[in-house]
Amino acid sequence: MPAPEPTQHASTTVKDRFARPLRDLRLSVTDKCNFRCPYCMPAEIFGERYPFLAREEILTFEEVERLVRIFVGFGVQKLRVTGGEPLLRHGLHDLIGRLHAVDEGLDIALTTNGSLLPRWAASLAEAGLRRVTVSLDSLDPAVFHRMNGDRFDVARVLDGIAAAEEAGLGPIKINCVVQRGVNDHTLVDLARHFHGTGHILRFIEFMDVGTLNQWKMEEVVTAAEIIERISDELPLEPADANYRGEVAKRWRYRDGGGEIGVIASVSAPFCRDCSRARLTTEGSLVTCLFADSGVDLRGPLRSGADDDALRELIASTWRERTDRYSEERGELLQVDGTTPRRERVEMYHIGG
Repeated sequence: MPAPEPTQHASTTVKDRFARPLRDLRLSVTDKCNFRCPYCMPAEIFGERYPFLAREEILTFEEVERLVRIFVGFGVQKLRVTGGEPLLRHGLHDLIGRLHAVDEGLDIALTTNGSLLPRWAASLAEAGLRRVTVSLDSLDPAVFHRMNGDRFDVARVLDGIAAAEEAGLGPIKINCVVQRGVNDHTLVDLARHFHGTGHILRFIEFMDVGTLNQWKMEEVVTAAEIIERISDELPLEPADANYRGEVAKRWRYRDGGGEIGVIASVSAPFCRDCSRARLTTEGSLVTCLFADSGVDLRGPLRSGADDDALRELIASTWRERTDRYSEERGELLQVDGTTPRRERVEMYHIGG
């Protein structure tokens, strides 16, 4: 079953240059993570001495709450708390409670690697969290370690999913980034494992987010190929979107065993319906997953700007938005089809 649609808020709608409204906000609450996934935070770069953000550089819970109230005033209906690994942020359940109090109709979700959910799932649900999305790229131990690092095992993630289910944080979504030659041979096993569980498995085409993940077009397994592989073993049929702008294309098992989703940012871009803004750990407003920079909100916050000034800064930024990177990707890559022409914000700062 899809998550219930949140209640509508009395709001002042703001639209960008392509008439896309602001409806979703992703909040990165930490740049730290306890996994070392090569497509996000490669271990050879993010070692023990890597200089992550200092505490004073990170938005406080009070600052996040204040900004969220303003975003809700523009019509934001969905909040997704991300990282890094968001459960590394001390007292995260307190922030969830603050966000829930802004408007109890808000759809508050969390994206996590699942490793700390056994400890925190119950308190997060009590605070007002509705749903979780857990990253899991393979059930095969060797493949899992290749894609996620050696710090945890697959069992730890599966325990996290079980804890989230027990806490009522569903429907649970499981995100799998698909990389040709790395984990694409394990997709069907993953589908079989979650078939009939009520969890929604979502396959994500390997994307060129940031500039550290050594992205290559030939490593992309397209949505069409993913669906074909799974449907050969577990027959699928297309399902309607839950709402306009839904990121994943939905497919359901013909035997009634649930559904999967495929996020095809590379092969079938969905920029025209994108209603998502991103607030980085240090308080920058980023209007595209593939952006090279953001607009500083922390500076005005801490220099005494009132809500009207912050509101105008956010609104003017969104009104000028023309982002459609996925549709323009081919023009923005170098001749070899792999090297970006400009640096981009790394995923661990904006949470995907």
